[in-house]
Amino acid sequence: MAMGTRKDRERQEDLWVSYSDMAVGPGHPFYVGLNEVLDGEGFDAFVEKLCARYYAEKMGRPGVTPGIYFRSLMIGYFEGIESERGIAWRLKDSLSLRRFLGIALDEDTPDHSTISRTRRLIDVETHSQVFSWVLGLLADRGLLQGKRIGIDATTLEASAAMRSIVRRDTGESYEEFLTGLAKASGIETPTREDLARLDRKRKKRTSNKEWKSPTDQDARVAKMKDGSTHLAHKAEHAVDLDSGAVVAVTLQAADLGDTTTIEETLADAALEVADLIEREADLHPEEEPKVNVDGIEELVADKGYHSGAALEQAKELEVRTYIPEKKQAGKRHWKDKQGQQQAVYQNRQRVRGKYGKSLLRRRGEFVERTFAHCYETGGMRRCTLHGRKNILKRLLIHVGAFNISLVLRKMLGAGKPRELSNRAAGLGLRLIGLLIGLCKHHNVDQSSSGADHASRDRSHSITLHCLLGWKMATLNHRLLRMIQSRRSAQVAQCTCCRSAFLRESEHV
Repeated sequence: MAMGTRKDRERQEDLWVSYSDMAVGPGHPFYVGLNEVLDGEGFDAFVEKLCARYYAEKMGRPGVTPGIYFRSLMIGYFEGIESERGIAWRLKDSLSLRRFLGIALDEDTPDHSTISRTRRLIDVETHSQVFSWVLGLLADRGLLQGKRIGIDATTLEASAAMRSIVRRDTGESYEEFLTGLAKASGIETPTREDLARLDRKRKKRTSNKEWKSPTDQDARVAKMKDGSTHLAHKAEHAVDLDSGAVVAVTLQAADLGDTTTIEETLADAALEVADLIEREADLHPEEEPKVNVDGIEELVADKGYHSGAALEQAKELEVRTYIPEKKQAGKRHWKDKQGQQQAVYQNRQRVRGKYGKSLLRRRGEFVERTFAHCYETGGMRRCTLHGRKNILKRLLIHVGAFNISLVLRKMLGAGKPRELSNRAAGLGLRLIGLLIGLCKHHNVDQSSSGADHASRDRSHSITLHCLLGWKMATLNHRLLRMIQSRRSAQVAQCTCCRSAFLRESEHV
């Protein structure tokens, strides 16, 4: 075979290319499985019927279909892409994602402006209905019970800078406001150092009651998980503690306390579970119900959600709470608060029990996992959209994709394409280890055989060892290149297998 050079490949592009000559991607096994789930449940027909009122029959150029739009937002979760522009770039670049969306090679993929315009066209309620459709998908597969719910919240950094905030009353920027204060204090031409010194002396410098962002007026000044201060939003999840599915997700103002926002999130979760119970009764009246027919019975949260009013309200809804109590200085006064007192004491007794402690451990495992998947590896820790409604639309489909990943984890053993690749690589490494073990075992058996067959067994052993060594070297080389950028634990396994193989090869 002759070696080609780069200069040999330099040629003018053809004006016309036959469709049959175009490159065709093999299709990623993860997205093939995902399409099997969506197509098997009639996802495209459902969303097209749901969004029919937003599309005109004959007006302008054809828009992106609802199935392609919602699938594109799901790709943001599965590929860990935070922005719609990044999603559009990824679609342009991948043949397997083209096949997942059902876009032919002679068709153009939607650009970010098309995705953005479609998102603005379709309202929040429609996105919420798609999220509910995914919950029905989980319920049919026994992956959602709705009996024990854990609630927690996390902050999402807004697409707005702190230095751009303005006064709510006058519209002055932060620097203009400080300059006015400096002149009022006698400094005619203040420098940056003067403004910084004056700013440090002020109390409550960035109150949300006085300041707002001109680009995202729903964003609020808040402390992030790392202790820094940013304009942010607050995402709150209600998670099924039996399966890890997110039953409800709400987007709140970042300056609202947990005891204030839990009411809305719990109400949304209760409505979703009630709808699932009704849906199951209509579709499968003769089968044993998979969703708890009594709805939400237990609520688990961290100590930030503990308050007498919240516990009393949960008790009125016949929901048992397991919320750790905050440490308070002095004794609490229960005058005219008998209902809250009883709810607090009962909750305290439940939390101290063995079952309550197990639920709190389960909350830490399942609820925090949803944040890690959706916002850390899922790529939405920092918002790229402005306004609560726009962010909530993206968030509903993003978290819905996380719920679908629970189905795929049950089918394929992995909830994301990267995890599926890691598992395949790990399987190959375990196969190498098994081959090495078999080779060692074969050598031990041959060394214990009789003297009459020593020469024949030795030659057979060397031949087998060389064949296995050649196969393992080829496989090991490919796997090493594929896994070098993967997790450190797998890299360690790869190094161990490689060193073991080299020792065996030197021995032979």
